[in-house]
Amino acid sequence: MYKPFVLPASETSTMRKLCLLAVLCSPFAHADAVKVEANSLMRLPGNTGALQLESLEVADYGTLLIPAGVTRLDIDQLHLGHEARITIVPAERGIEVRVARAQLEDGSQINARGAPGTFEKAARPARDLSLRIESLQAPQLSVDARGGTGAPGFAGLDGGNGVAPGCTWGAAGEGADGDDGGNGQTGAAGGHVRIELPRDYPAEQILVLVDGGAGGKPGPAGRPGSGGKSKGCIVYRADGGKSGRSGLAGQQGEAGTPGAVTIQRL
Repeated sequence: MYKPFVLPASETSTMRKLCLLAVLCSPFAHADAVKVEANSLMRLPGNTGALQLESLEVADYGTLLIPAGVTRLDIDQLHLGHEARITIVPAERGIEVRVARAQLEDGSQINARGAPGTFEKAARPARDLSLRIESLQAPQLSVDARGGTGAPGFAGLDGGNGVAPGCTWGAAGEGADGDDGGNGQTGAAGGHVRIELPRDYPAEQILVLVDGGAGGKPGPAGRPGSGGKSKGCIVYRADGGKSGRSGLAGQQGEAGTPGAVTIQRL
């Protein structure tokens, strides 16, 4: 008698994930459904230029990460749970998101913020976003497209300590001055956000942040070097050297250029 071969449950789940990954890796990908479990993070493939999903669900406190390579995302049915996130990685090219029907729970957000600066890299601006939602049920539509915070200033170097005096020759050395701290770097620009929403969705429930990134923190001043310590000798006491002066703290960086918001009713 013929018996059909059935994969174990664990292998079936693995096969489904591999099939979904293979579909999403095509230049223009289509998938039936994508679900992000609660308190977890899922990242879409980075080599997908355009992606179409019949259903996207991000459970409570979950995050879907959209990489820089994705420039268009079409979703038939979107559900974001409590405090769920769609996070869009910064990129020079903007992204277009189109949603047919969306249900967004309290605290959910679409995040297109820029990246903060570091000592090695400058802050990155928010990603420009075009968002179209044809049917929306949500206590609030929240979009964050603020620029990245500027890199902090470098800390000033500490001054060197003076040498101690000798009993038969030489005076105590003076401590060196501390160096000034570096200035914080300018924050990155906010994004340009265009939103198309149903005509009956209340304007007071729309929150879009496009502020420029805050300026980087000033670098702390270098500490002064200590003078050489006084020294007691048989005949006399050698005086200690003067300590150096503290450097000056750097200046706070300037805020980035704010973006712009355009809201159009369908």
